[in-house]
Amino acid sequence: MIIVPAKPDDVTKLLAFREEAAAWLTRLGTDQWQRPYPADRLLATIEAGTVFMLIDGETTAATITLTPEAEPGLWTEQELSEPSRFINKLTVARTHAGQNLGGRLLDWAGSRAYRDGAKWLRLDAWTTNEALQRYYLQQGFEHVRTVHEGGAVNGGPRVSGWLAQRPTGLADHGFQDLSG
Repeated sequence: MIIVPAKPDDVTKLLAFREEAAAWLTRLGTDQWQRPYPADRLLATIEAGTVFMLIDGETTAATITLTPEAEPGLWTEQELSEPSRFINKLTVARTHAGQNLGGRLLDWAGSRAYRDGAKWLRLDAWTTNEALQRYYLQQGFEHVRTVHEGGAVNGGPRVSGWLAQRPTGLADHGFQDLSG
């Protein structure tokens, strides 16, 4: 499997990918990702070079966004002063579930962040999705805090306010990295 940067013409494919994930999350009983994601926002992140796809033959097996920018209002000024990369929208196709692709993509992200000089790989997860939070803890992340409605640092209510981080470092993710 190879990791490549997403291209602008991948927007439709990635929006459908997210809709599949949202339907699966609904079946699990969570309200995560129930609002459609704006195509223009996705296109902007693709054009910024922060969206990556894991390709298995002709199939998109997974996707992840890795960015130097944090979601506003979640991390403190001190935390933001530490070299970090932030992951979001980690999604694995249901056809490829159960192969630890998510864990391996987190390892890839941690390696890439390390090579970029970041100390931390950070994320914010859906506040009510306890299964997802447990998953990240199992992947070596440590819970920093949970930002609740109206309690965000620097303003901004969030439903995705469960914050976690783990140190970056080189890891053997086993993918062919063509991400640049």
